[in-house]
Amino acid sequence: MDSIVSFYSATGRKYNPHTHQYEGETKMVVELPANVTDVGTDRSVQVLGNLNANSKVVRTYEEPPAKWDYLLIDGHVTHYRLQTQRKPLKLFTLIVGEDNGGTKS
Repeated sequence: MDSIVSFYSATGRKYNPHTHQYEGETKMVVELPANVTDVGTDRSVQVLGNLNANSKVVRTYEEPPAKWDYLLIDGHVTHYRLQTQRKPLKLFTLIVGEDNGGTKS
């Protein structure tokens, strides 16, 4: 486990139609040690049905939170959203993709 993954919830953010902006805070739910690797191109097509070079595999010993909106890897600014989740025998495995929607914290 060579990385720290921070899970965030944006449930406190609401759209204000008067200002046309999202207001409120995102909140960190939990930080977990994790092993993070890139998803290979062959595996990306098999699992996700498409080629997404910005996907990562995140493996943790502890169960990730039930509700979260995005995660950050080692405090970097790139937001990752859940694409699929697996529970093999020993580790929790998440496949996440880079959020290109412009989400800001």
